[in-house]
Amino acid sequence: MKSPEYLRLKELVDTHILDYLPRIDPNSKTLYEAMKYSLTAGGKRIRPVLFLYTLQFCGHTNVKFGLPYACAIEYIQTYSLIHDDLPAMDNDDFRRGIPTNHKVFGEAMAILAGDGLLSAAYEVMSKDMLNYLDDPEKLKKAVRCQYMIAKGTGCRGMVAGQVADVENEHKQCSAEMLDYIHDNKTAAFIRASILAGGYLGGADENRMEALRTYGDCLGLAFQIMDDIQDVIGNAQELGKTPGKDLRDEKNTYTSVHGLENAQKRTAELIARARDAMAPFYDEAEVFNDILDYIEAKIHE
Repeated sequence: MKSPEYLRLKELVDTHILDYLPRIDPNSKTLYEAMKYSLTAGGKRIRPVLFLYTLQFCGHTNVKFGLPYACAIEYIQTYSLIHDDLPAMDNDDFRRGIPTNHKVFGEAMAILAGDGLLSAAYEVMSKDMLNYLDDPEKLKKAVRCQYMIAKGTGCRGMVAGQVADVENEHKQCSAEMLDYIHDNKTAAFIRASILAGGYLGGADENRMEALRTYGDCLGLAFQIMDDIQDVIGNAQELGKTPGKDLRDEKNTYTSVHGLENAQKRTAELIARARDAMAPFYDEAEVFNDILDYIEAKIHE
């Protein structure tokens, strides 16, 4: 992503990513270090940036009021990556170009670091809601925002997709099941980050409908791009081991439909997402910038 606005929002998240972590007793300092290690390992911050930009899309020029939720979103994303990398899951040695959490702190501490980040995310969001007890309208927006994040990342979203992914390893997967896995494992959280921003930002129905369509298309396109990159990408750019999905007999869009069809499907989703944002012109700068990034990655 290259747009100045994307980079500005990313820097805002990077600057404040540790600010909202709960204070941890010195007796549990290793937990803090393990959480910090993965949180500060870099990354594109796509989900929190999408959240903050959606606030801007809804007319809020100063989006700092959304930072607790944006950072909470990244806490959840980081917890999911820590757990994904564990030997019982994807068994990865590298993430974002550095050793995975369990390679540095051990499996038990990595599990606990993920648990800590997940609970911290909801502590941060709930604490912010306490500021709105005397303002029912703002509180309602914040509650809907948190609910959308919870729904998109839990047993009706990301976790459900991960379960289906694990259960379908080492066996032939139907196209319908693959869509279910992708829509939940990856797309649900991306879509939730966007819609949560719409709810907190008070988007009107016209904008909310555009956000829904964009989120649906972007979320699926992003996961198919990841499948494609596992085939055509390199370790330096990916920050993890390429070709691992094939070796582990994981079901991906490229393994089920082939590389060319995966590229074609991604292009179709990008076109639909662009159409959804076309009426908003420059107001959709970052939304389109992310689509440009995906488009470039599927044809490297």
